[in-house]
Amino acid sequence: MNNEMMKKICHADGFIAALDQSGGSTPNALYLYGIKDDEYEVGKPSMYDAVHNMRTRIMTSKSFTGDRILAAILFEDTMNREINGVPTAEYLWKEKNIVPILKVDKGLEPEKDGVQLMKPIPELDAMCDAALAKGVFGTKMRSVINFANREGIKQIVEQQFTIGKQIMKKGLVPILEPEVNIKSPEKTEAEALLRAELLENLKMLREDQKCLFKLSLPEVDDLYEQLVSHPNVVRVVALSGGYSRAEANDLLARQHGVVASFSRALTEGLRADLTDEEFDEMLDTSIGEIFEASKASNVKKELHSHK
Repeated sequence: MNNEMMKKICHADGFIAALDQSGGSTPNALYLYGIKDDEYEVGKPSMYDAVHNMRTRIMTSKSFTGDRILAAILFEDTMNREINGVPTAEYLWKEKNIVPILKVDKGLEPEKDGVQLMKPIPELDAMCDAALAKGVFGTKMRSVINFANREGIKQIVEQQFTIGKQIMKKGLVPILEPEVNIKSPEKTEAEALLRAELLENLKMLREDQKCLFKLSLPEVDDLYEQLVSHPNVVRVVALSGGYSRAEANDLLARQHGVVASFSRALTEGLRADLTDEEFDEMLDTSIGEIFEASKASNVKKELHSHK
């Protein structure tokens, strides 16, 4: 574990930029960016080249710096590529002072018991070894809760913690992301069940086992206050989950101690046909708004001695 990176994640103001669209979500991200589907082939190198160009433009922007951004979550293909001739993780940390994090999940299983578990990750150990060799700090993996099914939510959390412990053994810090679907008709009830299961599983961690949580913005303000203050939790971050940037920032500012980890809300409005000046200005506005919302939510954060 890189102690300087841990120090930044724990103590600095800012938020986590989610730049980890994978094969399934990439076409929509490219569509929103203004890249037509006849300009690449889905699932082929041309698609990954197109999205890497988009990510490169974001990461090399003068607006994208560690002054306001704590970390960036990367798709595996992005980690294995270069930015301006420098390996991506190295570029982020050494050039931008932004902590690199790797998305490790391989997508979702079909819904069962109101939830979608993660598909198996058979290459996880190898991915972790490669990430460590490239200077990556931690990982992120996502599963989805659609309904307030107690058994399903229990399975989601157990899977997240089981794989999280495997990642911890490799010396990486995992972000556990059991997302509650913002369109769920049982969102409030599902979030209450999720919080209870997360707290129960935290009891089983050793003092030296640390993680982050990436959670949907809750219906009840400060619902995750106990997680924010828990000694095993480095940070609680929030996903935008389909809310507009304005909506997400408004909800985030009410969750004390929670900072953003936005994807769609971060890149909202960015398009390939913008001039570099227009692109930097729009990205600067987006980063500034998310940074201020994260800072506002963080005013009551009490940092523990282990952090």
